[in-house]
Amino acid sequence: MRLPAPAGALFDLDGTLVDTVRTRIEAWARVFTEYDLPADRDRLATLIGVDGKRLSREIAALAGRTIDDDLAEAIDERCGEIYETLNIDPRRLPGVTELVAAIEERSIPWAIATSSRSEQVRGSVQALGLANEPTIVDGSHVEHAKPEPDLLLLGAQRLGVRPERCWYVGDSTWDVVAAIAAGMVPIGVIAGSAVGESTLRGAGAALVVETLHDLIGRLP
Repeated sequence: MRLPAPAGALFDLDGTLVDTVRTRIEAWARVFTEYDLPADRDRLATLIGVDGKRLSREIAALAGRTIDDDLAEAIDERCGEIYETLNIDPRRLPGVTELVAAIEERSIPWAIATSSRSEQVRGSVQALGLANEPTIVDGSHVEHAKPEPDLLLLGAQRLGVRPERCWYVGDSTWDVVAAIAAGMVPIGVIAGSAVGESTLRGAGAALVVETLHDLIGRLP
């Protein structure tokens, strides 16, 4: 389908730019074992990309438990610590370098918008091997991360672009839901995703591509 030309572009990080979704799932599985909360990995896969505190409450609810904000925060923080020990060799996904070059050649401003905590972002961003440090908005910058639109709206504001003129590229249903809530063009990419094309389309993605390479030809 024909997409509106972007005045700006935002990208999720895990599963979109770097191949870290399996590592995320493993970190969550381990932290829930520590807190004696049963967590099915297939269920965790569907929740990757959502705000960590909300993810914790979702898993607790499935186990018939209610946790308060302090405990959800503690679980999220501990998960980040485990993730840092596991994320020793993050690898960029296909097309990152080429798509960034194509965007910058067209003078389209872009940024990374991720629900992850700032301390979890550094290693993955370094793995992208970019010539310049990208603009990054993360979960620490907003009170409510994805699937709420706050993170994406802040990213558009940082770029100086109206949300409706912005693409948001992500690999999870929560990315798509947040993009729609923000009034952006939701684009799904499945090369590093834990879910498939039909799931992303069902969530409302305007376009689903296999790799980021496939977006280069969609640029004006």
